[in-house]
Amino acid sequence: MALALSILDQSTITSGRGADAAIRETLALAQLADRLGYARYWLAEHHNSQSHAGSAPEILIAAIAATTERIRVGSAGVMLPHYSPLKVAEQFRVLEAIAPGRIDLGLGRAPGSDGRTAYALNPAAARMTEDRFPAQVQELLGWLGDGLPVDHPFAAIRAQPEVPTRPEPWLLGSSDYGAQLAAWLGLPYCFAHFITDGAGAEEAIATYQARFRAEAGRIPAPHAALAVFALCAPTEAEAARLFSSRAVWRLSRDRGIYPPLPSPEEAAAYPASEAERARMERMRQAALIGTPAQVAEKLTALAERLGVQEIAVLTPVHDPAARRQSVALLAGAFGLDGQRDAA
Repeated sequence: MALALSILDQSTITSGRGADAAIRETLALAQLADRLGYARYWLAEHHNSQSHAGSAPEILIAAIAATTERIRVGSAGVMLPHYSPLKVAEQFRVLEAIAPGRIDLGLGRAPGSDGRTAYALNPAAARMTEDRFPAQVQELLGWLGDGLPVDHPFAAIRAQPEVPTRPEPWLLGSSDYGAQLAAWLGLPYCFAHFITDGAGAEEAIATYQARFRAEAGRIPAPHAALAVFALCAPTEAEAARLFSSRAVWRLSRDRGIYPPLPSPEEAAAYPASEAERARMERMRQAALIGTPAQVAEKLTALAERLGVQEIAVLTPVHDPAARRQSVALLAGAFGLDGQRDAA
């Protein structure tokens, strides 16, 4: 089976432009991805962040689903501990009515924010000591169509609207936790390679594949994906220049600071220490960047090594035109069906 290629978008806020521009750039890129032939377009959820504007993926999904034709659109993910499973089921049933057969519901357990913000989003959940995530996922699956157990206190409640198709649920994670739960429930699983720089990916994917329960009856065999940072440009030098923004931003992230993404010019002017320069060079050497052929080769090799069926590419770039070019170049390198039409 050919490797499926998708996009993950955090609606990155860049220096010199506002969060509103980041949202509009997400909508424009999704329409391009639809024309190019990408399989999915996934929206991340972050809160109280100066780096990411995507605080409400369900709203972005609705806007994108209504303005695209064939691409699947979904969340990567909805941070379920913040919310009622019934409300999430209702939101995604509405989305399924907007774009039948094209909606993905990726679920995550991480807060997507700091602890204080997580508390503000759902004080009751933040005070709980027990982990209700597995139960929440099963309740949500029940309201999406599996049905709740007859002895469940909410068994008589039906999630509306009742529509003939249902969203495709996924579990997301960056550790063995999500892999084990996805395997037990028989759901597709996506590992957040871009968060860990690949650390733990091999173990999580292997755990998922080894423990997958087809008898859960949701999908017949394990389906694993990776969400990775990747960037294409016409030349290696240009890819490295564009990547410098990401490298300097990562220095801040590693200190717990989430600023807007700097421009390559701002990155070049950053007064890096010797240790920081060495760290950025290690980042560059390990990054999935380069010409389209180089990046396609790296992504294909990574997918084959880990045994995944799909790659979702995250490409935060300061210049929206350069990001669109990267997405188009990668589509061409993979020979996606729509890339000639979108050229």
